[in-house]
Amino acid sequence: MLSECDRIANDRPSSWRRSRSPMQSGAPRRALLCVALLLAVGALMAGCSSLVFGVANLPALSGYFVRHADLAYGPLERQSLDVYAPSGARDAPVIVFWYGGAWVKGSKEDYRFVGAALANAGYVTVLADYRLYPATKFPQFLQDAALAVKWAGDHAHEYGGDPGRLFLAGHSAGAHMAAMLAVQSRWLEEVGTDPGAICGLIGLSGPYALEPNTDELNAIFAAPWRPADWQPAALVTARSPPALLLHGAADDVVGAVQAEKFAATLRAAGVLVDLEIYPGRGHADTVAALSAPGRGRAPVLDAIVRFVSARSGP
Repeated sequence: MLSECDRIANDRPSSWRRSRSPMQSGAPRRALLCVALLLAVGALMAGCSSLVFGVANLPALSGYFVRHADLAYGPLERQSLDVYAPSGARDAPVIVFWYGGAWVKGSKEDYRFVGAALANAGYVTVLADYRLYPATKFPQFLQDAALAVKWAGDHAHEYGGDPGRLFLAGHSAGAHMAAMLAVQSRWLEEVGTDPGAICGLIGLSGPYALEPNTDELNAIFAAPWRPADWQPAALVTARSPPALLLHGAADDVVGAVQAEKFAATLRAAGVLVDLEIYPGRGHADTVAALSAPGRGRAPVLDAIVRFVSARSGP
């Protein structure tokens, strides 16, 4: 199936048919939104989490997409996802995205700006919740992630997506999960999904050579599992999909050396890699750059569009 990822889809529409939400009507509403974003952008970049998500998600309340919320991909409470479907999408690439939070916190509700940004770029986007510590440990959250990918492949056509153009993406812990599914076939095979269906990996600030250094992380990645079981950089093969790795040079949470090491391992195996290190940018900047107020922090969305287009056609 990997060969499907290389085909150029000449029959794709040259532009998406776009219909505005009622919330977009009227210049005064748009002006007020812009003012709110500009006033709060400083707080966003300062990292005030409650305000960050509120501000970043303001533009996600409307756009050229339809949000289908709280769809179950499994029987458990945290096994649910949201789909952001571009208006008029037909056989669009599908991106499954997982947020970070060190496997102890996070919610898809906080990252609506990611779904909106990618859907407005023309991609059917799946934002999936997953079980967190202490309710779960490695590898149970990977099993959740694999189930979400299976769901995305099984239901892509219902939302205008092409299951043959499937990408895995994430930020921080979410990037680690996406990378694990991309380089280690067992997790997708266990749920009946062909690992060859994955056209590419998009990792934002991920710990690809993770070495647990806190009590929580040591509890999450506990025996009988070893580093060779949870480090994507140790699991690369020549069959791993192409990767786009984006990282901040000033990341003091997950050092950029993690992306550099992972990229070197992938290249040594003959896998195509695009690595972008952004000077002066920190851990949250790569995902914040997908929000409207943070778009100028780094050209993350442009990099994703180039990568997905190169791997799947326009």
